[in-house]
Amino acid sequence: MSTHYDEFEDVAIGKAMDTALLKRLLRYVRPYKKFFLIAFVFTVFATGIELALPYITKVAVDEVLVLPWVEVRSEEAPYPGAYELEEGLFLVDTGDMPQRALERLEFEGQVGERFLLLAEDDPGREGAARHPDVFEEMELGLLARERDLAALSAMERLQVQGRVVVILGYLALGFVLLLVLRFALTYGQVFLLQASGQRVMYDMRRDIFGHLLRLPVPFLDKQPVGRLVTRATNDIKAINEMYAEVLVFALRDFLMMGGVLAVMFSLNLRLGLLMLAFAPPLAVATFWFRVKARDAYRTARRHLARLNAYLAESISGMPIIQLFLQEVRAFRRFASINEEYFSAQMRTVMVYGVFGPTVWLVTNLALALLIWYGGRGVLDGVFTLGSLVAFISYIRMLFQPLTELSEKYNLLQGAMAAGERIFQLVDEPAESSGEHRPTDVRGEVAFEDVWFSYNERDWVLKGVSFRVAPGERIAVVGPTGSGKSTVVNLLLGFYRPQRGRILVDGQDLNELDLAAVRRRLALVPQDVFLFSGDVTENLAMWDPQIRPEDVRTAAEEVGVHPTIAKLPDGYETQVRERGTRLSVGERQLLSMARAVAADPRILVLDEATANVDSQTEALMQEALDKVMQGRTSIAIAHRLSTIRKADRVFVFREGHLVEEGSVSDLLEQKGLFWALWQLQFSSDVPDQLRTGPVPPPPDGS
Repeated sequence: MSTHYDEFEDVAIGKAMDTALLKRLLRYVRPYKKFFLIAFVFTVFATGIELALPYITKVAVDEVLVLPWVEVRSEEAPYPGAYELEEGLFLVDTGDMPQRALERLEFEGQVGERFLLLAEDDPGREGAARHPDVFEEMELGLLARERDLAALSAMERLQVQGRVVVILGYLALGFVLLLVLRFALTYGQVFLLQASGQRVMYDMRRDIFGHLLRLPVPFLDKQPVGRLVTRATNDIKAINEMYAEVLVFALRDFLMMGGVLAVMFSLNLRLGLLMLAFAPPLAVATFWFRVKARDAYRTARRHLARLNAYLAESISGMPIIQLFLQEVRAFRRFASINEEYFSAQMRTVMVYGVFGPTVWLVTNLALALLIWYGGRGVLDGVFTLGSLVAFISYIRMLFQPLTELSEKYNLLQGAMAAGERIFQLVDEPAESSGEHRPTDVRGEVAFEDVWFSYNERDWVLKGVSFRVAPGERIAVVGPTGSGKSTVVNLLLGFYRPQRGRILVDGQDLNELDLAAVRRRLALVPQDVFLFSGDVTENLAMWDPQIRPEDVRTAAEEVGVHPTIAKLPDGYETQVRERGTRLSVGERQLLSMARAVAADPRILVLDEATANVDSQTEALMQEALDKVMQGRTSIAIAHRLSTIRKADRVFVFREGHLVEEGSVSDLLEQKGLFWALWQLQFSSDVPDQLRTGPVPPPPDGS
């Protein structure tokens, strides 16, 4: 398989939980730690409420719905406070008896029937008095056997058990109030997490873009734009999901599982330990999932990066694909990459598809065992019905966090990978700059034995030396690939030479503050870039020192004012991104006006007239004559007709400055410049265009 798209792939994913990386990510949380702390407190209380809800159900069943008074056969009172019905038979309130003691009595078969006891102040005594065949007057109150209550109608049972109905009402009201409180706590928790997460995303995007603005051009040239955009968008979103969905909720899950286990052990230690027997298979499944999910996720991300890269390249180059009839080849290539991504995603689906049902199966096996074992316990009297009902709820609450583990692990792994990529970008060194800030720039430029290579192997400039006086007009010409544009890139400080020095007003460019130097430099590029905004903003480049009248003056100086005046809103016309509503010539003139508005001392023109027609070229040449007055200008030109008024011409070939002089002097020498001149006006290719000898690189290179 071709590795053409390897440069677009994301970096390899590191550990799913990289503590060093997590510490760096948590630095962005520190300004908002109070909000995260409050959200965590809300989570603790909401978890406590969630744990309390099944217990309320248990209380309703065991202490309200199930009759609390039972008869116990015993030679002596089972506990202080037991009421003796007859010799060897006691009436016991199970609500007052310790649970373990009651379970022991039930296990030994000493517990008999259940009774309903209505005390003197019970509101059900009035209805019970109408059924003397069911209720017996006792010292403690009216007493009825559970089996005798079946003879009463539903309405009559409600009348005699009025207190039970009231208690159930209070329990239901408390249940609802806890639900409302849990809703409020959950809302506050989600709001605080999302609001804090958005602030964290805001801070991280600001830091990333601020760092991008300071990165050197050599680094940016090697990075696909889509990758850098992803760092400030998708990767930031992945980290926010970790903050909002993983960290606090993971703590909630641990609290939930710990609380559930504590409640289960308090209800029935033996049954709680039995439920823990399902922990080993779940641990094995979780470990398998962690390993497999990480590998599957990494593979899917790699193939997705290839897919996105190929899509971006194909859409950008669609006119060329259609022109050369390469639609079928492009489609087949896309289908191949798409198939690889599909297969990788299916492996991911398989891993998640196995883990989720495994947890579901273990959960339901635990429920089945609970129903069998716990149900027998209820029949044997060693377990209450309410505890069994609560246990069923707690089992689901215990295993629910494990069912969500796959999603949280996916988010955590994505956040770790995103954080690794983000900090790899942030750790890139910013553009270096000197500290000396010149008070003014006169415009003197000098190259002293400059050697430069883009890749540290192939020299693009080889021992170039020249000097440009303030206000001098210089033209740079030469065959394609001779190093002309590299001279401009070095002068603008985008790149630094490996050998030699570049001087501005006699000072080494490496020692000067680039911001101060660039304020007196202006570039008119071949490919003009206009930003979204109006004409004035694009000409002033949002510099508050450039007034609207300065913009208008610059436009008039280069002759583009009539064109701007014809636009729908004049200088307030929105040019849209890259200036798509303007012609190439109009964009070139605007670029020139932008340079003039900055009032530079050094003006650089990188083949500024290469993409315009002859009429527009004439207008631009006239404007250039005005713009260059009193300024040092260095113009790269392919059209030699545009350099007739240059004071000197530098001729480059294969990285060497081979000729230097005025246009007339160079034509008289009949060297490479004369050959280039003849080439534009004659079909014969002169011998001077052929490659000459190349000097060796400097020592130690």
